[in-house]
Amino acid sequence: MTANIPEIFGCNVFNEEVMKARLPKNIYNDFKRTIRQGEPLDMNTADFLANAIKDWAIEKGATHYTHWFQPMTGSTAEKHDSFISVGPNGTAIMEFSGKALVKGEPDASSFPSGGLRRTDSARGYTAWDPTSYCFVKEGSLYIPTVFVSYTGEILDKKTPLLRSMEALSKTAVRFLKLFGNEKVTRVTSTVGAEQEYFIIDKKMFDQREDLILTGRTLFGAKPPKGQELDDQYFANLKPRIAAYMAELDEELWKLGIYSKTKHNEVAPAQHEMAPIFTTSNLGTDQNELAMEVMEKVALRHGLVCLLHEKPFEGVNGSGKHNNWSMSTDDGQNLLDPGDTPMENLQFLTILCALIKGVDEYSDLMRLSAASAGNDHRLGADEAPPAIVSMFLGEELDAVLSAIEEDGKYKTQTKTFEIGVNALPSFPKDSTDRNRTSPFAFTGNRFEFRMVGSSDNIACPNALLNTIVSEELSQFTEILEPFAGTPSFEQEVKKLLKNVLKDHRRIIFNGDGYSPEWVKEAERRGLPNYPSTVDCMPHYTDEKNLRIFRKFGVYNRNELTARTEIHLEKYSKTVRIEARTMVEMARKQLLPAALEYVDKLCAAIATKNSLGIVSKAENALSAELNTLCDMLYNSIQRLEERIENACGISNVQQQAEAFHDSVLAEMEIMRSVADRIELIMPRSAWPIPTYSEIIYNV
Repeated sequence: MTANIPEIFGCNVFNEEVMKARLPKNIYNDFKRTIRQGEPLDMNTADFLANAIKDWAIEKGATHYTHWFQPMTGSTAEKHDSFISVGPNGTAIMEFSGKALVKGEPDASSFPSGGLRRTDSARGYTAWDPTSYCFVKEGSLYIPTVFVSYTGEILDKKTPLLRSMEALSKTAVRFLKLFGNEKVTRVTSTVGAEQEYFIIDKKMFDQREDLILTGRTLFGAKPPKGQELDDQYFANLKPRIAAYMAELDEELWKLGIYSKTKHNEVAPAQHEMAPIFTTSNLGTDQNELAMEVMEKVALRHGLVCLLHEKPFEGVNGSGKHNNWSMSTDDGQNLLDPGDTPMENLQFLTILCALIKGVDEYSDLMRLSAASAGNDHRLGADEAPPAIVSMFLGEELDAVLSAIEEDGKYKTQTKTFEIGVNALPSFPKDSTDRNRTSPFAFTGNRFEFRMVGSSDNIACPNALLNTIVSEELSQFTEILEPFAGTPSFEQEVKKLLKNVLKDHRRIIFNGDGYSPEWVKEAERRGLPNYPSTVDCMPHYTDEKNLRIFRKFGVYNRNELTARTEIHLEKYSKTVRIEARTMVEMARKQLLPAALEYVDKLCAAIATKNSLGIVSKAENALSAELNTLCDMLYNSIQRLEERIENACGISNVQQQAEAFHDSVLAEMEIMRSVADRIELIMPRSAWPIPTYSEIIYNV
């Protein structure tokens, strides 16, 4: 482990420090002005930048460069070209032009496009995102880019995020001027994505076809010990895990990722890495990069990193808690309530904008975290329910009540007295922590806990930015006529009171897991979309399309394409899982069970010939034989249901068939197979059990 963190941090990143050292002052200033003002990059400047970046990358051992982008596949994409060119007399020289830096041309029809691109209309473009730093990894220069079609439609996850950040900045700057913030010229959404994951031994992984093909266990009986003793959370790190985490930190630091926190999570074999806050676009790039590094470093330790939201049934799933806030270019955190939130009118107005936005666009919040994997996680084991609500805590709730009732706010206690003289008292946070809340205020930010561990955080942050842009825009239109007048404060409080009257229903500070909350949410009129299939069609609701078009984030074709892509991916994911179950059940589980029944029957026949009656063997053989018949019948039904679902051409109807019919039969098959596992001797069961997998490292 390298001891000097400041020395290695960002050593593989072409960051501000490197730019200042390697670029002439005029080139550096031109480049920074391009970023600040959103102007096209001058090609002369681009050529100079490209040459400087190439020289730096070659010094770092790079021989190739790649445009690194985030298509709608759920992972990143890259095509590597060498710097090599033909020199005089056939010699090799290293060249890299400004054109190669700023533009690439991947085949757009080979990525999910929702019908926007066909094989006969294949051209697409990657374009450098200069707001995100280039970096060197594994012998290549990585250039963060966006991905668009030949006709200009967006085909990636990052472009909408960048568009939404621009919209939020313009809207928020105009809004802040109402409160006397004249110096602010830019507002940036920020994010810190806490990344949960499982680590298992690769030898166990290699014996499980379901983990290899789908990332989760499709079979597996509940082990004798799960997480009921609460002895895993924050527990001492096991040696192999500690060694893995140490190397992971170092690799992330080299790439300029502020890996801050590491610990054991609640479930056996589950862990977490949390970074320091950064801008949403950079945080998105870094999280995608972090997931890749996590998986590769694990392999070097004979381990496998599982990023699926629910790899093991019956224990906690993994989320990616998306901590979201907004910061100004003069250093303000716009979600910091200050010491006296009742007196911080700007904060309260932004808070009410969020309350109104989350209530009006809860469907967008839900679908931003929708996937086949996350459907298995939401609703229990410290994952929030599918019903979107907001948690604010006692203090802010009291402040809002005072606004609604035109009453006085009584300051809450700010200090804990522990009752032990040797221990100091310490400040009390303004909110508790509610792990059942999808969208919880945690002091100076909102924690969106719905996001799944394998998700790209660009989507939820783009939607959050767009929603807040819409609400701040509406508030600004209402309040601008009163700006600078004696009645401004009164008009603000009047607006907040009306917003709370209409939208307080979205605030819920209780237990989101309780059956009572489901009934209460229905009484309040809050939507409940349990699955991806339920919520995804709302992407193109007219109210959603209106705000996306208003702020230039999506057009109708792009939204329709995204809906189709998500539904197709859902169906394909369930289809792969179902086919994997059929193969494992037919080729591994059922033959093993039948072979054991044969052994039992042979033993029974031998004992019967000797006049010995074995109740245990007779009972076991009868029970196993019945279960084998049930498993065989389930295999037949599942194959038929897969075929029927695959024959449906409409993407929505096909997704519904995979959810309602295929997934339902998969659950039946699993329950039968898991009952067989509990009866079979370990030596006869063909795949590693949960006990072997999650307690093996």
